Amino acid sequence: MTVSRVFHRHPNVLPENRRAVERAARKLGYQPDPQITRLMARVRSYRQRRLTSIIAVVRDDNPEDELHDSAYQYVALDDIRRRAEQHGYRAEEFFVGRDGMTAERLVQILRSRGVEGLILSPQSSGNLGARIDYTDFAAATIGYGLQDPMLHRASTNMTRGILQTAAILVTRGYRRIGLALTQWMDARADQTNSGAMLNFQRSLPPRERVPLLLFPTNNVAENAAIFCQWVKQHRPDVVISFDSYVPDWLTRRLGLRIPEDIGLVVQDWRAQLSGFAGIYHQRPHVAASVVDLVVTQLAQNERGVPEVPRQILIPPTWVDGPSVRST
Repeated sequence: MTVSRVFHRHPNVLPENRRAVERAARKLGYQPDPQITRLMARVRSYRQRRLTSIIAVVRDDNPEDELHDSAYQYVALDDIRRRAEQHGYRAEEFFVGRDGMTAERLVQILRSRGVEGLILSPQSSGNLGARIDYTDFAAATIGYGLQDPMLHRASTNMTRGILQTAAILVTRGYRRIGLALTQWMDARADQTNSGAMLNFQRSLPPRERVPLLLFPTNNVAENAAIFCQWVKQHRPDVVISFDSYVPDWLTRRLGLRIPEDIGLVVQDWRAQLSGFAGIYHQRPHVAASVVDLVVTQLAQNERGVPEVPRQILIPPTWVDGPSVRST
């Protein structure tokens, strides 16, 4: 039993016993049989599902927070549920901040219900997920909104998204490509939006480089004046930005036509935005990946903040639309 627990990283093994088993395995040249490993993992997963059937999806609930603006999109619970059910789990939402729910109280509730799997979906600038004690939980987070502690995470690869989009726009004849986002949206992608755009601009002559615009406030609606001034001063011929507010600023405030005078690419495209070209983040795949990260930890008896966090990056896709030129 001790040997089995060592090979399956069970936490309840004395350090000296763990070292003794590992030394013996190295001396004997032991290698696990992958077929048997998969079979036993399947058996253990059935046992684990009976004991712990719920994966908690933890979100922030602060209606006054600027990140609750409709301009921001998050991974849908239905997408998480679909993947969780494939593994035999049920996904259930818990809201820190709602009705006085503190991080400490949430941990007590989850422990009392036998919940050991957590998915963190940061949705406020208060970063309430950082206050959770993860010692007893297999946890993973979505995106880079939660930086401390460093959990396993699944996110969209926005370096690939921005570089791919810029390359497509160049083939459409665009030369002055502007990026206008909030600091939170850039931080949620680990600054890969801004980093990829700066890298792309290195290949451009200086006259074609449009300075990045990271809005000074994460409340998108408050940034109309600075956005309009940026467009007037730097004259981009296409902008990668929000589907909310920005189209109105371009047409009503600046009197520009889309796409005749300026192109618009939605940085976070979704199916309802058929009138725009955009970058589709493939959030159903992000949801599946973050569930897989939690389920793998549960099967391997891994709990707490990992020593080396794993990161899964889902490549986004370009979606064509009438808000940019066709050629």
